[in-house]
Amino acid sequence: MPNIMELMKQAQAMQAKLQEAQAELDHVEVEGQAGGGMVRVILTAKGAMKGVVLDPSLLKPEEKEIVEDLIVAAHGDARAKAERVLEEKMKAMTAGMPLPPGLKLPF
Repeated sequence: MPNIMELMKQAQAMQAKLQEAQAELDHVEVEGQAGGGMVRVILTAKGAMKGVVLDPSLLKPEEKEIVEDLIVAAHGDARAKAERVLEEKMKAMTAGMPLPPGLKLPF
């Protein structure tokens, strides 16, 4: 069984790494696309929307519902990419730590 002091040191180091990663994730951007790139949504890795880019050909009044659906789809694509970035960062930070399987650390 590992020494309790060693576990405490590892927990403190992990907490520092998590705080650093949280700050970094505010600056990592991912882009989701829909409609063959006609709609693009830019999010931070934490899921905050930073921008929307629409192809000018979509800006017709009769296509309003299509554009709205494409924005939702592009946001979903970007959000999925942001979640993958977050998972990769967590795997890298917790590598070698004796954590129970399935433990999800908060962000």
